[in-house]
Amino acid sequence: MKHRNSHLLVGYWSRLRRGRAVPDQTEIDPRSIKRMLSYVFILDAKDIERPLYRLAGTSLCERFGAELKGISFPSHWESESRIALGGLLKQSLAARQPLCLSSIAATADCGMVEAETILAPITFNSAQPTRFLGMMQILTDINALAGKPIAFERLIGSQMVQEYDPIPTADFPPPPSLEAFRGHAKAPHLRLIVNQPQPQSAQPAQPVEHIVRSLDVFGTGIAVEI
Repeated sequence: MKHRNSHLLVGYWSRLRRGRAVPDQTEIDPRSIKRMLSYVFILDAKDIERPLYRLAGTSLCERFGAELKGISFPSHWESESRIALGGLLKQSLAARQPLCLSSIAATADCGMVEAETILAPITFNSAQPTRFLGMMQILTDINALAGKPIAFERLIGSQMVQEYDPIPTADFPPPPSLEAFRGHAKAPHLRLIVNQPQPQSAQPAQPVEHIVRSLDVFGTGIAVEI
């Protein structure tokens, strides 16, 4: 994982487990991930062949130029990536481990950025995990999209996230070249230490937008005003 927020989300997921394999969706408190909430989503993977967005943050929807709730998660991935995603989601649910996806996201006129998506298994009204707590973050210069929505993503790498590996010292790596994008270069694998403190200055500013006005999207019964 490259983005600091990816480490923070996986760390939060791990703390919620309290010794169990995975946490339950109803235990997620939106206030605890407020700074990341506009890029967070819940994925329903009960039908693993057609996982659906149950909800998605406002900034994430803006990235794709549409409301994502009810949309198939693989629908904005290119065909070869869709085939790979099915197996990766199954593996993550079976192993009860978070999955990190590295991708190239592109606009219709080929403006490209590198992206990182985290999918952490959760349960919901069942003993087995059938959903994911997820988040997508852009790793390279967002100006490459020129304000246009992402039209498709191409998978370039994936890793099951393991704990107790070092957090990178920089939140963002140097932007890869377009040649690296086109060559599908795989990002180096960096794994996770849970709860490792970081200097305040290292935290990138993350806009908190109006993802909700009255929020009870996680089934917690908690209303949150942002």
